[in-house]
Amino acid sequence: MVRHIATHRGRRRRTEFKRGLGDLSAIGKAMCAFANSEGGVVILGADGSGTISGVRENPDSVRERLTGFLQTGCSAPVSARCGQYEDPNGWVHWIEVPRIRGLEPLRCGGRYYIRRERSSVEPSPHELQELFNIFGFVLTEEQVIRPATVADIDLSAFHSYLRVQGIETEAEPQPPTESDLRNAGVVDEDDGMLRPTLYGLMVFGKAPQTQPHTRNFSIRCAAYAGNDPAADVILALESEGRLEEQVRWALNWVTSLGRTESYEGIFREDRPLIPEPAIREALVNAVVHRDYAITGSPTLLEVFDDRAVVTSPGMLPNHMTVDSVRAGSRPRSRNQAITHAMVVARLMECRGRGWPTMRRAMQAFNGTEPELVNDQGGKFVRVTFWLNLGSSGSEGKPHRRNNLRR
Repeated sequence: MVRHIATHRGRRRRTEFKRGLGDLSAIGKAMCAFANSEGGVVILGADGSGTISGVRENPDSVRERLTGFLQTGCSAPVSARCGQYEDPNGWVHWIEVPRIRGLEPLRCGGRYYIRRERSSVEPSPHELQELFNIFGFVLTEEQVIRPATVADIDLSAFHSYLRVQGIETEAEPQPPTESDLRNAGVVDEDDGMLRPTLYGLMVFGKAPQTQPHTRNFSIRCAAYAGNDPAADVILALESEGRLEEQVRWALNWVTSLGRTESYEGIFREDRPLIPEPAIREALVNAVVHRDYAITGSPTLLEVFDDRAVVTSPGMLPNHMTVDSVRAGSRPRSRNQAITHAMVVARLMECRGRGWPTMRRAMQAFNGTEPELVNDQGGKFVRVTFWLNLGSSGSEGKPHRRNNLRR
């Protein structure tokens, strides 16, 4: 057994040493990390140097507790192989955890863990996205979000949504609130418990970004002192909250950047930096039609000296093309429930007028054409608004620059 421990000491990436049984959640954290990565062994009663201190508790009791925890301590039963050995210094136990093969990664205490070098840690947004991709976990607006509960839904926001549609929420008798939530697709049953769906959390959630799956479903805003992302950032904002709140915060942020000034003879004309109808349409469409299976990327709003850019994760939905969008074709939505909620909030019309609205606003503003890119390789949709007269992505540099007050 000493040789076995020494072997694992040289493979610390796939070995976790614990001096004793202690808090089972710490063992569960290591088991999840191994199951979600390449597998590994948790050794109890020894340290990383190979020194055996032994587990003082009754070995049969320890084995019983570990067996029970393997069945109920994580989000799914863990098919691990357990063993024990009596050393002169005390009992040593080990749990050999294979890599899990399931529909989604393993969780302990509602959190995901991976193995990073010699430690069991929570994944970064990028690592979480890669983890979901490995497991083939596809997140849609109808899917429940673990470990969120009904308590994470803002009922006042939900009832306001119903009232806007003419649905009475106060006159008696009223159906149970949970029935209303289920009927509207805001929650669904998962392992005998009601949990919010992605749609429910992003449209009616109290704090959507506190959940692991939805942590990066926000609008990241940045203004640069130049024409590329390498320039200094002048002003930044992480626009979080419900989708409606994100759009409104981002619009307020654009307004805070200042205005442009131009002169016709001796008279000064003040104008907004970007026409509100254009940027509003771009932001609403970005959060409504984004691919929510891409969990590690926020929507981006970037403002440079010569342009404003809105980038949405994913490609155009339902076989739409750049040409069909420009032509104002019949609207097609990837996320129908989210789309309906934004229509109810009066932030969009769902009539296929988004691109014509952006184009008309920019033509009236400075005579430029917005640009649309559907990058299938990078899996993003990007809309670019040129801020200067004569600007164009294909016709050279602008011949006139505005003075932005920042």
